[in-house]
Amino acid sequence: MEITVHHAFLPHTDPEAALGFYRDMLGLEVRKDVGYEDMRWITVGPPGRPGTSIVLHPPAADPGITDEERGTILELIAKGVYTAITLATDDLDGLFDRVQAAGAEVVQEPIDQDYGIRDCAFRDPAGNLIRINQLT
Repeated sequence: MEITVHHAFLPHTDPEAALGFYRDMLGLEVRKDVGYEDMRWITVGPPGRPGTSIVLHPPAADPGITDEERGTILELIAKGVYTAITLATDDLDGLFDRVQAAGAEVVQEPIDQDYGIRDCAFRDPAGNLIRINQLT
């Protein structure tokens, strides 16, 4: 039996800024861009890997969430503590240089961690923590 990750979900607070980060800076391809009323769900993924996607979604869109809860969620996203994702690349330093040069918020420059991984970290425009590991 094989289990794979098909979709991961990250909130966005500005769909155009999210596209600028995930499509333009990271180089992911847009798979779907779906709007409903004033909301937008954008699915992106690595080129050539159609089975793995990130769905960028409007935060707290569930009608069962109160305005107070929605506000708390938005505050946590802005602080960068609501959610995170770890990506991987075969050229960590090259990707880091490209994303940093494009103006992304750097959380951590590439470093060899004590636990055996070389990685770096950014925040996307919504504040989500994006860690990137070097493939070995």
